[in-house]
Amino acid sequence: MKVFGEPIARLEDPRLVSGQGRYLDDLGNPSTLAAAFVRSPHAHARIVDIDVTDALDVDGLVAIYTYDDLVGQVAEPLPILIPHPALRAPRTARPLADGVVKHVGEPVVMVVARDRYLAEDACERIRVEYQPLPPVVGIDSAFRAEHAVHDDVPDNVAAHLVQEVGDARAAVDAAPHRLELHLDVERSASMPMEGKGVYARWDAHDRSLRVYSSTQTSTSLRFALAHKLSVPVDRVEVVTPDVGGGFGVKIMHPWPEEILVPWAAIRLGREVKWAEDRREHFISSAHERAQRHTVRVGFDAEGHLLGLDVEFLHDNGAYTPYGIVVPVITATQLLGPYKPGAYRVEFHSLYTNTVIVTPYRGAGRPQGVFAMERTMDAVADHLGLDRAVVRERNLIRPDEMPFDHGLTFQDGRGLVYDSGDFPATLDKIRELIGWDDFASYRERARAEGRRVGIGLACYVEGTGVGPYEGAHVRVEPTGQVHVATGLTTQGQGHETVFAQVAAEELGVPVEDVTVVTGDTRRFKYAVGTFASRAAVMSGNAVALAARKVRAKALRIAAEALDCPTDDLDIVDGVVRSSAGAEIPLKTVAVLANPLRYAFDAETARATQFAVGGRTDRPPVEAGEEPGLEATDYYSPLRSTFANGAHAAIVETDPETADIKILRYCVVHDCGTLINPRIVAGQVHGGVAQGVGGALYERIVYDEHGQLLNASYMDFLIPYASEVPMVEIDHLETPSPLNPLGVKGAGEAGVIPGAAVLAAAIEDAEGFRIDRMPISPAELWELRGRHQAGEVPGVTRGVRK
Repeated sequence: MKVFGEPIARLEDPRLVSGQGRYLDDLGNPSTLAAAFVRSPHAHARIVDIDVTDALDVDGLVAIYTYDDLVGQVAEPLPILIPHPALRAPRTARPLADGVVKHVGEPVVMVVARDRYLAEDACERIRVEYQPLPPVVGIDSAFRAEHAVHDDVPDNVAAHLVQEVGDARAAVDAAPHRLELHLDVERSASMPMEGKGVYARWDAHDRSLRVYSSTQTSTSLRFALAHKLSVPVDRVEVVTPDVGGGFGVKIMHPWPEEILVPWAAIRLGREVKWAEDRREHFISSAHERAQRHTVRVGFDAEGHLLGLDVEFLHDNGAYTPYGIVVPVITATQLLGPYKPGAYRVEFHSLYTNTVIVTPYRGAGRPQGVFAMERTMDAVADHLGLDRAVVRERNLIRPDEMPFDHGLTFQDGRGLVYDSGDFPATLDKIRELIGWDDFASYRERARAEGRRVGIGLACYVEGTGVGPYEGAHVRVEPTGQVHVATGLTTQGQGHETVFAQVAAEELGVPVEDVTVVTGDTRRFKYAVGTFASRAAVMSGNAVALAARKVRAKALRIAAEALDCPTDDLDIVDGVVRSSAGAEIPLKTVAVLANPLRYAFDAETARATQFAVGGRTDRPPVEAGEEPGLEATDYYSPLRSTFANGAHAAIVETDPETADIKILRYCVVHDCGTLINPRIVAGQVHGGVAQGVGGALYERIVYDEHGQLLNASYMDFLIPYASEVPMVEIDHLETPSPLNPLGVKGAGEAGVIPGAAVLAAAIEDAEGFRIDRMPISPAELWELRGRHQAGEVPGVTRGVRK
């Protein structure tokens, strides 16, 4: 019975779509207290005074806390989650502001009351006096360093990193053809349907803490809470209920609220809960994307790259709790599937008085792909060559795998591509979109007075980043199989794919497998769900644990059936020999327990037969453990690398400059497919966010650091009507690095969105598109500037 690789329907969906899901704000009871926060209205200011007098009159008020009330580790700055040698001036916030606020939305006062309404009422009555300080807003302001975000970092540079292979600058200077491009991607933010949230219970009798959090990293949060709250880690439980989306913003841990709510629960001896509202999410969670690139490229007359020199500035907001993972990914993943010749990349990661930056789906890759793919299009245009041909001439070939770029990736390991057939990916996307036939389509459209353009973009995505994930697999005497992994889930379909892996390995129906994720009571050691790592890391951990269980089951069954283990197989939950003897797997689970309880007459008869009355060995032999269960961990040598290509056809309105996507095609290679339907769903969702990032979504600050579009009335997200139908084809080049041969798929849909749509719009309009996102108003303005000679034109079609 094959279930691995089959497009079965998601097992979790009936529960979720019928309203049976349990999200953070569904938890609690009438006696649960509610928290709310007074947040800074200033981007940069000194706190002069906090007056809580008026708030004390609110009926139902329980407690008010400022920084002065915090003690011990709770008062200390939050941790640097991913240190890096290039992070020369790391800074993190404290749970509540200590004297100076660094961005609008930073928490200053915490209020706990009988319910959220009363807590908000008390917040409104608290008077905070501020002395405004000069804010630093945007990349230009930060790099000029006329003012400092942190007094002890006067140049606003949190990190500076250079990686180089060969002498790129000399190679560019010596090349027969050279170009310089200036490219810009603006700040954006992930917008999960559910914001962050935390709910805490303290049991004073056994001094244990249970915390529910809408997080992507439950086990890491457990250790952080134990440290910050001085509670032994074995007395801390973190449970992740159903999560209404994450997209990276819920990776960061601990958030200030995740420290403060449990801390208040301990102090008050009461349950306390906080659920983020939408404005809080805008002004106090996390953003991403803002980077400015300067690219110098040298190439020959056929478009072969000879040297690539990239410098970029990265806006990391007011603090660096997540280190410099985003710009490091940009610097390394920028190369995509190409051989750049000599390569040099340098970045400065800058402090600004804005919300912090942590990974948002794609995590630095959309910016890097935008820079690389815009460069490839510029090379093709300069030489008058077909854009696909220039790409093909620079691709890494399958016989060059594994391919070592000579750089250091985000995991601290070498940037070594493990597998992939990049030319086949390019061929598939050209065929799927109809690349070679587009010229005739364009002429027909022109005859009708329509402007259409085509674009493509290729990418490589590092996935399955370590250090490890684990899984526990147990077969019950009822025949049910329970799988637990510490990895959390936010809608990716983990309950289905992990069940498929376990079912395939154990030879049981997938319906008999139950999967639990993100509950430290069930699995205590894990890393988390991010970086397209779940299928690679936890999928392989489940497979390894299930293989241990299978091996034990076959040993026990072989003794019961008096036959060799290599003569046995498990099919539909029954262990069978080639001679026809058989024993149900659930009976084997009974035999694995020395107590050997039989739960029905059939199992009792089978157990009697299987036990056979042997008394010459102890019930549990040396090296064995009772129960038909096992735990195992998967830790990779290095990351796996998925790849793909997107292509799009757009139409731009000649009068209104409205941009309409006519077709959107994706070819994706994530190695061996566990469930093609779920991979397709991941790609669809990613494309929707890629379209949003290319055409709609942007975070806009004014010069004072005030966020001007902190609501869905002003921060535009595409509706279903703006998201195109996505045509998908797959390529499967299994990874040699893990037992299942899988590579990640979670972020693939979003990565090349800005690049491919910029290319298509540029092709339709005939002038350079060098920044994203782009709106109809901006496109209309660019038309005017192009006519005035201020914006360079392009002469490409699909030629040569």
